[in-house]
Amino acid sequence: MRRKWPILLAVLVVFGLVGSGSPASSARASSTDYHPVLDPANFVVVVDNPYFPLPVGRTLVYEGVKDGQSQIDTVTVTNQTRVILGITATAVSDVSTHDGAILEKTIDWYAQDKQGTVWYLGEDTTAFLANGKTDTSGSWLAGVHGAEPGIVMEANPQIPDAYRQEFLAGSAEDTAWVVQLGGTVTVPYGKLRNTLTTLEATRVEPGLYDQKVYAPGIGIVLEQSLTGPTETALLVSVTGP
Repeated sequence: MRRKWPILLAVLVVFGLVGSGSPASSARASSTDYHPVLDPANFVVVVDNPYFPLPVGRTLVYEGVKDGQSQIDTVTVTNQTRVILGITATAVSDVSTHDGAILEKTIDWYAQDKQGTVWYLGEDTTAFLANGKTDTSGSWLAGVHGAEPGIVMEANPQIPDAYRQEFLAGSAEDTAWVVQLGGTVTVPYGKLRNTLTTLEATRVEPGLYDQKVYAPGIGIVLEQSLTGPTETALLVSVTGP
């Protein structure tokens, strides 16, 4: 099964990466210059995309494995906002722990346009290393030092759509491909239907591929590595609105 994903990736690169000039299509993966132009007037306050809703006060808890150890991720949609590129973005907190010790703290910023596409505008991340030091190298902000916004979820995802999720050359270059619609997945939270599955890769770590599964009304319910070291995250609970 693993061998099929790189083959699928190659097929999508050849056949699925054509943009049409609109802001959303300009975020599709491409070998050309990437400079999406977003109009702040085309954005709404509430992020309610069915596959990536962000109601303020919601908390999602995931359990899994990363770097060879168990990990718990607690994701909370805060009431905090930040204006980025003239757009008011919602701040989402993501805290990873192992046996109560904090491994990483991240604030991600998202905003939804009037068409329903959710844009990723930056992240402020701090990893707490075993030697007591911290690493913030994964941080980026659209409009700063050449960083560009990306798409985290399309308004109307279709196979084989492909799009950049973030872009800061050499640091944040994640790309996603829609590979399945209408699936079913079972995680500790329960059995979920009508799911959407994406394949993800990044030039920063060539050869590594990940899978994400999204459920309507919830968002991400499962993440797993398909190549390289084993990494998993399964949804355990959802609280709040």
